[in-house]
Amino acid sequence: QFVILKANEDGERIPLTMAETNPEKGTITIIYMVVGKSTALFRDLAVGDGYQDVIGPLGKATHLEKVGKVVCVGGGTGVAVLHPITRALKDIGNDVTCIIGARTKDLLILEEQMKDASHDLRVCTDDGSYGHHGFVTEVLKEILEEGDVKQVVAIGPVPMMKAVSAITKTYDVPTLVSLNPIMVDGTGMCGCCRVSVGGETKFACVDGPEFDAHKVDFEELTNRLTA
Repeated sequence: QFVILKANEDGERIPLTMAETNPEKGTITIIYMVVGKSTALFRDLAVGDGYQDVIGPLGKATHLEKVGKVVCVGGGTGVAVLHPITRALKDIGNDVTCIIGARTKDLLILEEQMKDASHDLRVCTDDGSYGHHGFVTEVLKEILEEGDVKQVVAIGPVPMMKAVSAITKTYDVPTLVSLNPIMVDGTGMCGCCRVSVGGETKFACVDGPEFDAHKVDFEELTNRLTA
C-alpha cells in the first residue's frame, strides 16, 4: 500500500509506497529520490517539521501466500517497495531469492536489509561498479533456468518490469508487478492512474497498485508516463 504526501501549500501531492511500518511506534518509513521541486521540499524538512498532508493507507494490501521458491526483483527506488514484501514472503515460509539492481553502486539502497529479508541476495549494477555487471533480468533468467520457481515479484522502472514480465511469461511463472502511473487524488475519482489489465481499465490507486504482470498493457503504461 502507499501514502500521498504533500510538503506545504506549494508542494505537489506525491504517491510513495511505504518501505517500512512500525505499528508500535505509529510510524511509517518512506524512501524517495530527489528529482524535482516537491521532493526537494521533502529533503529540506528538518526533524520535528510536519508535512502539510499525509493521506493513507491507499491501495490494496499485497496478497501473499506460501508457494515455495519465490524470486523478488527490485530496481532503483523500487527496492524500497520490495523490502517489506520480500520479508513477509520469507516469514511465511517461502524460499526467497532476491535480485536488486541500480545504474551504479552509489544508487543501490537497502542492501543489508534485503540480505536479511531473503535467503539469497544477488546484486547487479548497469555499469559493473558492484556485483553482477548487467541487468537484473540476466540473473533472473539464470535462476529460472534452474527451475521450480513458483512466483516472481518485480518492482522498479517500467522497462525493467516489462522485461521481467516478458521473461517469466516464457517460463509460465506467475508474476506480480507494482505499477506507477501518473496519479492525482489516489481515491479513484480522477482516473489519471488508469491502466489496462487483462483488457479491462483499472485504477492503480484503488484496484492496485499491484497487478498480474502478464495481463498488464506495458505499451500503454509507457505512453501515458511520457505525458
